[in-house]
Amino acid sequence: MDGETNRDTTRLTLGSLARVEGEGRLAFTVRHGRVEAAELNIYEPPRFFESFLRGRDFREPPDITSRICGICPVAYQVSACNAIEQACGAHLTQPILDLRRLLYCGEWIASHTLHIYLLHAPDFLGAADAIELARIARPDVERGLALKKAGNAILDMIGGRSIHPVNVRLGGFYRAPTSSELAPLAEQLHRALDDALATVQWVSHFEIPDAEVDTELLALAQPGRYAIEDGVLTNTSGSSFAPEEFCDHVAERQVPHSTALHAHLDGQAYLTGPLARYSLHSADLSETARQAATEAGLGTVCRNPFQSIVVRAVETVFAVDEALRLIREYYRPESPYVDMSPRAATGYGVSEAPRGVLYHRYQLDSEGLILRATIIPPTSQNQAAIENDLRNTLAANLRLTDAELTGLCERTIRNYDPCISCATHFLDVTINRA
Repeated sequence: MDGETNRDTTRLTLGSLARVEGEGRLAFTVRHGRVEAAELNIYEPPRFFESFLRGRDFREPPDITSRICGICPVAYQVSACNAIEQACGAHLTQPILDLRRLLYCGEWIASHTLHIYLLHAPDFLGAADAIELARIARPDVERGLALKKAGNAILDMIGGRSIHPVNVRLGGFYRAPTSSELAPLAEQLHRALDDALATVQWVSHFEIPDAEVDTELLALAQPGRYAIEDGVLTNTSGSSFAPEEFCDHVAERQVPHSTALHAHLDGQAYLTGPLARYSLHSADLSETARQAATEAGLGTVCRNPFQSIVVRAVETVFAVDEALRLIREYYRPESPYVDMSPRAATGYGVSEAPRGVLYHRYQLDSEGLILRATIIPPTSQNQAAIENDLRNTLAANLRLTDAELTGLCERTIRNYDPCISCATHFLDVTINRA
């Protein structure tokens, strides 16, 4: 961390963030003993995905948008499919929808496990990185790798490969597996469930600081089950709205210090992701996951960002449990996809990426060409809330040395598992010349 101090003002800059996906830095200013500004600077180059989707065929976004992220490509594929299928008026059969949910479970398992074991756990166990953690806690890391392998196995089987799956298409899949092909997967997931439950117990014994985020929460909901692959938007106030109303409530704006847009929900910062999902809808988790949460000491609501590692572990238990249920009840669809024709319309799609709500909107013409695309990833939605949390954390810990503040800020940011590459957008630049 670099520092610059005069008599009344201190400006500290954390030049790069470790163990997060993408590139970012943090700068904050303390004036007269008060935190005046805390800026999470996402400085990755713009990705231009929304721009080069324009003019493409309506069947292309699931493949193109999956390249936005190698960690959560399924989230981008599913939100894109949901939006375009709605625009085309398509209705998928239940077996196809169940297979899509099963694929998404694989992504949750793989992504959550990666974050828990390789990115976040080192913070709680005094390790500099996952390599050092493997030296001091080898059996735990091996358990995590086995658990991630189970998530990858689902992605391989349903999606065709674990990174940027190739079997996903508009309306479903190019090929649906047989029940016999899923049987070995179920055997692996039974072992993974033991590993997932052990993960909850492991992280529940970490020394977790007391903290609380007092901010609005946003998560998807589905009747009678924990929302993953679709749903309606719900928030802390108890209200709900459909995906097509998303931009009536969520507004994005540019900030000078970041290539990620900031989003506000009805005019205020908000949080989406594991804490929001759990706090709003923990009652919809499977019985196995709810029991694991209880044994880990979680209540029905969790607003401590440092406990997000426990919530992710509980969600991993749920994803394995749900995958087993889906395989047990699976029957192969007569056709792996529903065919559809384009029409001039706008479609809206949402799903719950591991890091939170992912929103897609596509405007199509009558020939099926994309006229406009809007993608709002969870990290850009969370950025204002993360900055607020950083500001409050810094204000409460100004007595710490610069090195100690550096570590605390990094830990605070990693609580949210930001996917920085997903969040980058083009930043307009205005030059005023004297």
